[in-house]
Amino acid sequence: MSQPLIFDRKLLRNNRDRAAKSLDNFEFLLETALHRLTDRLLDLKRSFDLVMNLGGRTGSLEKVWPVELNKPAFIHTDISQKMAFRARLLNPAIVCDEEFLPFLAESVDAVISCLSLHWANDLPGAFQQIRQTLKPDGLCLTSIWGGQTLFELREALSAAELELKHGVSPRISPFTTLQDLAHLMQRAGFALPVADTDKIIVKYDDIFQLMRDLRGMGETNIIFDRSKQPLHRSVFIRANEIYQEKFGDQSSKLPATFEILTGTGWAPHTSQQQPLKPGSGSVHLSKILG
Repeated sequence: MSQPLIFDRKLLRNNRDRAAKSLDNFEFLLETALHRLTDRLLDLKRSFDLVMNLGGRTGSLEKVWPVELNKPAFIHTDISQKMAFRARLLNPAIVCDEEFLPFLAESVDAVISCLSLHWANDLPGAFQQIRQTLKPDGLCLTSIWGGQTLFELREALSAAELELKHGVSPRISPFTTLQDLAHLMQRAGFALPVADTDKIIVKYDDIFQLMRDLRGMGETNIIFDRSKQPLHRSVFIRANEIYQEKFGDQSSKLPATFEILTGTGWAPHTSQQQPLKPGSGSVHLSKILG
C-alpha cells in the first residue's frame, strides 16, 4: 500500500530555491531552533567524526556548532539546489530529498535535522533511512514543527474564509504531535527514543508581516489539497481583524506560536542500556508502595 501524498515536495523545492538568496534576513527562527538543538549535544558527552546536516538549508548548523565540542566533518544536504550551493561554501553539500537518502548504510556518526522533516510525506520511512545510514550507536537528533504551530493564524484564516467565501481550504499544514514523534522514532527502530516540546512566540504588527516571514523562510503552504486559487486581499484583511480580536495583546501586537518538537534516538548497539525481560524483577511492588 503506497504512502498517501500530503505535501507537494516539488513546491517545497521551489519555495526553498526562492528563499535561498535572502534567507539570512529571515532565519531568526531557524537559528534559535539550531541553538536549542545543539545545546543538547553538550549533555551527551560524545564526539562525532562525520555529521550529516539533513535538510540543512545553507549550512547554518556548522556555524552554530558549540565551541565546547570538537568540530566534526559535515555533509550538508537540502532538497534545494540553491540552498546546497550556498552550504557547499562551508563543507561538501549535496542535493537530495529527505525521503530518498543516497548514502551507504552505517556511514555517518550523527544525523541532525532542524525544522525540515515535518514536510516528509513518509516520516516513518525517512526515520528508517536515517537509522540505516547511522553507524551503530549513532545519533539522530531532529526538530520539527509541532501541532500548535501557527494555531492563531489557522483559526483567523479559517474564520475569515468561512465568513467571506462560505467555505474553507487548508491553509496551514498539519503537524505532528509530541506523542506521535516518540512513537515514530521507536517504530523506525531507534533505541532509547526521547521526545520533548518547546515553544517560541513571535510578536508581529499584522498578519502580512507574519506571512512575509513565512515566505522568506520557505515555509509556506505545500499541501496538495490546498486551493490553487489565491485568496482575495479582503480575506486577509478580515483575517487580520479576527486575529487581533481573538489573540492581540495590549500593545496591538499579534502573537504567533511556533511549537518545536525535538526527538533524540540512537542506532541500536549492544553497549546500550537494555530493558529488563518481563518477570525478571527481584523486588515486589507491594514493598515499594509500603
